[in-house]
Amino acid sequence: MPLARVQAIDDEQTRYQAGRRSTLISVVVNVVLTATQLVAGMIAGSQALVADGVHSLSDLVGDVIVLVAGQRSRKAPDHDHQYGHQRYENAASLMLGALLLAVGLAMLWSAVVKIEDPSLVPQVKPIALWVAFGTLVAKEALFRYMLAVATRIRSGMLIANAWHARSDAASSLVVSIGIAGNLLGYRMLDPIAAMIVGFLVARMGWSFGWNALHDLMDRAVDEETLAAISKTLDETPGVHGWHELRTRKMGDGILVDVHLEIDGALTVVQGHRIAMEARRRVMENHAVINVMTHVDPVGFSQPEPTA
Repeated sequence: MPLARVQAIDDEQTRYQAGRRSTLISVVVNVVLTATQLVAGMIAGSQALVADGVHSLSDLVGDVIVLVAGQRSRKAPDHDHQYGHQRYENAASLMLGALLLAVGLAMLWSAVVKIEDPSLVPQVKPIALWVAFGTLVAKEALFRYMLAVATRIRSGMLIANAWHARSDAASSLVVSIGIAGNLLGYRMLDPIAAMIVGFLVARMGWSFGWNALHDLMDRAVDEETLAAISKTLDETPGVHGWHELRTRKMGDGILVDVHLEIDGALTVVQGHRIAMEARRRVMENHAVINVMTHVDPVGFSQPEPTA
């Protein structure tokens, strides 16, 4: 097996193991936080803390989705999926977004009901504030760890999951403020905090789901990535130009189609070698899964067909 191919396999295995380890750590943290928040929230009478506990439960479900999708996306191409299974990651991000949107809307509805009837809002107990503050610290630490891993292995799905943890930290901060206000006598601050958390969760879910949907519909890469791929093609010896450069996302990878303009006086074998070198350079320097090239001859006159 060529050295480059062996290195690619090792890199992919390293990415998978690092992503799986960070997600498992997130699962453990969210199991502990979910149980603590839900129990403490019900004991303390804090809707905001219970809402944050439900949020943590959605994180746990999201982590499971990420684990399953991460495993499935590594499957080799088969008869039914000849381009591979990387889009499991996009589908997982879409499911995670839909889950967050549903959870957020449910939180909003529950909070609005209590705001409309202040008699339903109890005085919370001090334990709720301690649990909320501890949750804030834990989720911020989890976000920093997961984002560092996701950035290192360049996983869009894990980056989305990391920012989900950051949204949890932000919601826990809001919950802490709401509980503190309730303890100071401003009881309505607890359901108001729950409503804000619901809005943040719903907005995050919409963002994740919308982006994943576009990726599933073959969205092209951003302008910066496209310019970098173009530069690599321009710098390939023997490539005089190119046109019809098209890209589409597939999981965390990119599929590229391009027409290469190559000296028409060269032999077919020489033109093929130049095209393969352009393909190798693009795949080696960018997160590109495959490059489909078409050679267009330039710089010579096509002989007129004989009658």
